[in-house]
Amino acid sequence: MRTLIYIFSFFCCVMSFGQNMTGFENANALYNEGNYTEAIEQYQRILDTDVHSAELYFNLANAHYKLNHIAPSIYYYEKALLLDPNDKDIQNNLAYARNMTIDAIEIIPEVGFTRLLNNATNTLSYDNWAILAVCLVVVFVVLFLSYYFSRSSAKKRFAFIISGLCILLAMISVAFAFHRYELTVKDQPAIVFAQEAQIKTEPNLRSIEAFKLHEGTKVQVLDTMNNWKKIELSDGKTGWIMKEDLKMLKNF
Repeated sequence: MRTLIYIFSFFCCVMSFGQNMTGFENANALYNEGNYTEAIEQYQRILDTDVHSAELYFNLANAHYKLNHIAPSIYYYEKALLLDPNDKDIQNNLAYARNMTIDAIEIIPEVGFTRLLNNATNTLSYDNWAILAVCLVVVFVVLFLSYYFSRSSAKKRFAFIISGLCILLAMISVAFAFHRYELTVKDQPAIVFAQEAQIKTEPNLRSIEAFKLHEGTKVQVLDTMNNWKKIELSDGKTGWIMKEDLKMLKNF
């Protein structure tokens, strides 16, 4: 009985994949014919089946861009970039889409030790840092055993120095892994979808307006309280925005 269930599940997956491929080709054909609204609807149907890919988001963003939909085009380009960070076409089209936004927000660069630390941490994912730490510990164990059982003083000295270096690098790798994980968790980007959103100083409608934002602006979400989200801009400004006025980028 269980075998039949597996076979049925596999058959359903194959059928779903085939339907999505056909739908994707149809959507691309509609896009090439200039039927951008119909193409968007077709791409969206594929997304509704819980299928996610950089190519799908990229094509969906292109269709929105053709219709001058500022927030959706930036939103889907950004999602495509999350799945394929090194794609030059996505990066270039995203830059064009950002030119349609109203808000000109200065980016404050990181400086000093914080910049060096984050740059070093971001060279690997936290999984890869953890794997590196495990590998270094294994090398340490092998070298320590070599040191313990070796009769040559020169070999003992070499094994002791290199094993000590390995355990030190392993501890550094673990520290980088934790730091990278913290950076990943804190990184909660979102795109403003409201044509004009009032950013409040506190999470209620009676509070003072801090500033306004317009559709397509990218923000970082710091906190959530009821129907409000605390956001931070690239220039360091913070405030509270209604939850329905933006969409989180990492929600797949």
